[in-house]
Amino acid sequence: MTIGSQIAWDDTILPFQLDQSDIRGRVVRLDGVLEQVLSQHSYPPLIEALVAEAALLTALIGQSVKLRWKLSLQIRGNGPARLIATDYYGPTDEGEPARIRAYASYDADRLDLTADPFSQIGTGYFAVMLDQGEGMVPYQGFTPIAGGSLSSCAETYFAQSEQLPTRFSLTFGQSAEPGRPAHWRGGGVMLQHMPKAGMSVAAEGGTGEGGLLQHSDILAGEEGESWTRANVLLDTVEEIELIGPQVTPAELLVRLFHEEGPRVFEAQPIRFGCSCSEDKVRNTMSIYSQKDIEKMTTPEGIVTADCQFCGAHYEMDPKTLGFEGKNG
Repeated sequence: MTIGSQIAWDDTILPFQLDQSDIRGRVVRLDGVLEQVLSQHSYPPLIEALVAEAALLTALIGQSVKLRWKLSLQIRGNGPARLIATDYYGPTDEGEPARIRAYASYDADRLDLTADPFSQIGTGYFAVMLDQGEGMVPYQGFTPIAGGSLSSCAETYFAQSEQLPTRFSLTFGQSAEPGRPAHWRGGGVMLQHMPKAGMSVAAEGGTGEGGLLQHSDILAGEEGESWTRANVLLDTVEEIELIGPQVTPAELLVRLFHEEGPRVFEAQPIRFGCSCSEDKVRNTMSIYSQKDIEKMTTPEGIVTADCQFCGAHYEMDPKTLGFEGKNG
């Protein structure tokens, strides 16, 4: 495998279908994107792990929805890892890359740096939000924090909210390739059974934590056997295969699912991207009165705002902010 072909698969999402099993999926590789997302902040390692996992899930879920505009994930809990938030922006034009951003809010004094990252979220919810743009009704779906990982939460969301059997296998970490400085790499596979009229759901609740549905609770008969077989095959994947760089996504699919008839489609490039701007900050400030703006003004006589996603810093004249300033 050449360096050129290796780089070609970095920061891409490859859609595929298993023709023998009515299963669709995605393979994601995040290299520069994950590095940029995490380099915006100085997170502790366990927060980095949660943000990396959420970013991979966002890329896989966002690309599968065929968005006109934005998909967001929010993971909120009562633990020290209070919030993990991500956004996926669909391509604006044919051939253009999708964009992704992510950040975390946490209580550093309460973090147990020796604990499993997922345990630091505590009790809360995993939310999927779709904004399809002007004139479309936004969608929000929620599922409780459960299952031991963000991937398990996402699988539960699809089982509970969409009745779609879904499975994720993800890995991420710092890569130390010869001749290159240490940098983040991540990769993963998403499997999802295509909806059919004959799908059945367990009548007495699911087998997951608290009676929540799991992907294995939805299918039965021949469809269930095909789904189980695909999951068993996915369980054989190795971490180095998921993140590369020596195995391409197409080669990985052939290795895992050659008997299932894998068919790949056009890969989607993905980049780090933030939608913040001074105009949007000013628009947000337009709901405040001049008296409110005065309370936000620094001793230096300016109003400042920082983007939590990309770290952009804005400084504005308070006289130009608020609904009084806007109209005056």
